[in-house]
Amino acid sequence: MEKIALITGASRGLGAALAEHLSDTHHVVAVARTTGALEELDDRIQARGGSATLAPMDITDPDAMATLCRGIYDRWGGVDIWAHTAVHAAPLSPANYIDPKHWASSMAVNATAASVLIPFVTPLLGEEGRALFFDDPRAGQKFFGSYGASKAAQIALARSWAAETVRTGPKVHVLEPRPMPTATRARFFPGEDRSVLAAPSDEAARLLALV
Repeated sequence: MEKIALITGASRGLGAALAEHLSDTHHVVAVARTTGALEELDDRIQARGGSATLAPMDITDPDAMATLCRGIYDRWGGVDIWAHTAVHAAPLSPANYIDPKHWASSMAVNATAASVLIPFVTPLLGEEGRALFFDDPRAGQKFFGSYGASKAAQIALARSWAAETVRTGPKVHVLEPRPMPTATRARFFPGEDRSVLAAPSDEAARLLALV
């Protein structure tokens, strides 16, 4: 039976790198808002002999996510692995100057979407499936109020889910990638030397080996 990998936030960075690596052994369902980036990902996956289904969707739309998961169930019956890499990188700001729109977007993408997706994806994973979340511990650091709080909320939820499913499955993993030259990091640290950062492809391979 064909193995299925669901990647939410697959258009670039770690999500795209995970999709490419997983395409060697899985059919990839790649979810992101940017159609052009998904098409480029599909080209790379096909070049290495893999296959993908592109889902240009907004993970903050519960109806769209319900439709996606129902479609996966109807076509394949489930997924073997779910990697949740979608993230909103709000501009750095002192806590007393946080823009309410950036706060709302951070919470919607980084926290609320996970709370919606977990109930939808759990039946697809079954007892043996694996769910991967990726920590970036910025909570409490200066100027990271929106990003740090929303990302911490997501990881707290993932850790609770992991604790709840130790005996029943699915297997839930919280992993911490090394710093990578992604668009998200560039927004936070625009002047750093990117040549010393880990390549997303290398990190994808390292993290997948852990699970």
